[in-house]
Amino acid sequence: MGEPKANPADELTIKRTKRHHRPAHYLLKIQSYSLLCDTGVEKYDSGVFEANGYKWRLSIYPKGNKKMNGSGHISIYLAIVDTERYTLGWEIYVSFKLFLFDQIQDKFLTIQDYDGAVRRFHDIKTEWGFHKFLSLQYFEDLSQGYLVNDCCVFGAELFVHDRNAKREFLTMIREPLNRTMTWKIENFSSLDKVTYYSRIFQVGDVKWKLLVYPKGIYNGEIKAISLTLLCCDCVLPEQKFFAEFKLRIMDQINMENHVEKTEKHWFTASSNEWGFSHFMPLKNLQDACKGLLMNDALIVEGEIIVMSNVK
Repeated sequence: MGEPKANPADELTIKRTKRHHRPAHYLLKIQSYSLLCDTGVEKYDSGVFEANGYKWRLSIYPKGNKKMNGSGHISIYLAIVDTERYTLGWEIYVSFKLFLFDQIQDKFLTIQDYDGAVRRFHDIKTEWGFHKFLSLQYFEDLSQGYLVNDCCVFGAELFVHDRNAKREFLTMIREPLNRTMTWKIENFSSLDKVTYYSRIFQVGDVKWKLLVYPKGIYNGEIKAISLTLLCCDCVLPEQKFFAEFKLRIMDQINMENHVEKTEKHWFTASSNEWGFSHFMPLKNLQDACKGLLMNDALIVEGEIIVMSNVK
């Protein structure tokens, strides 16, 4: 049993397949189809059904929509109704499929736009569909199974594309404003805690802190100072921020032989701190000739080179 064919031009815009499972949203069974045609009705509007929060109906032209060159075919359209309650300028984007039940094969002929087009329904255009849904020759051929005992079944399913979907804009910013964070730590030799936190610095829309481990993250076992950068805004699991950054200890004598290192990291709720566990040996830090520790004060800087911004 062959599949229904249409004009070559129509085949470029319409996709026809068959499937077993029934339409998700609406079925219209017409008994005594020939008597419906004998009434001379040009168009039959189905009852209203609800899908995806909107109200719809099917409009069927049993002998084709002649105004749209549908003669010799069944024409069928999906129409949105009850539009009076929508605000001025409303529009709804919909992808949909229309169906005709093959009662012999127990399958639904499924017809949709070939390219899966999303159609825009609005106050001027309230219906979309197919002028040449199926030729009357195929429809009335009893061996095809679409019209059996003068009975046929049409169907519809649709998906509304919500234009209120969450949107995310990611921008990578090089050398953002206020990108340098400076922290002076007094009485360094007297620090006895494992970790010290700077105040909060805001660079762009993101808040940061500098962290110092005076005796190292590993509690002085390798006799090195540790420096890290902490992202304060990584609270929720889905939040993440990228930063390419420098951490440095300032040369307070010559103001040019700073000790600095560069790193890159995506900061997340589970990985909100990143930096250097072995930033530099403590003996080098304490070397007076290097000018890094003056009057028992240390100046630590963090600089954001590149950062992400999400809105």
